[in-house]
Amino acid sequence: MIVLGIDPGLERLGWAVTTEERGTPRAIAFGCFLTDRAAAVEERLARIQEHVRSVIAAHQPEIMAVEMLLFQKNVKTAIVVAQARGVVLAAAAEAGLGLVEQTPNAIKLAVTGYGAADKKQMQRMVQVLYRLAEPPKSDDAADALAIAFSGHAAAMMHRRTDGGRGTLRS
Repeated sequence: MIVLGIDPGLERLGWAVTTEERGTPRAIAFGCFLTDRAAAVEERLARIQEHVRSVIAAHQPEIMAVEMLLFQKNVKTAIVVAQARGVVLAAAAEAGLGLVEQTPNAIKLAVTGYGAADKKQMQRMVQVLYRLAEPPKSDDAADALAIAFSGHAAAMMHRRTDGGRGTLRS
């Protein structure tokens, strides 16, 4: 199963395409997509959707795993992240992908065994899990790899229990 993990954001969108080979997670491709701060919000959202569509077309994932947006202290930031997340979800629906949405704590728990792990712990575990020579340079790409890992595990459990490809939230 190929999973596309997304760490949504308007300025920086982390993405990762992963799979599993003989029980070992493998990163196929990952990165951080940047938008131009000077561009209008609607243009930035269109560029994000275009990028996600191109990743889907290139790698043909079955599942998209996306981090849930939780309440943030900065309402303006929460709104633009929600907008970016919306175009990502629209791209998933357009492609007919199964969707896994998980909270940041659930992702941290799946990756490190500790739901309050910090960025360094997450980066190190992503490096170990995917057998990378070094941790990803971008926090957003590392987060997307973690989201894909957690999403893969959740999707496999979901399939085993009810065979579904619909939205799974945890």
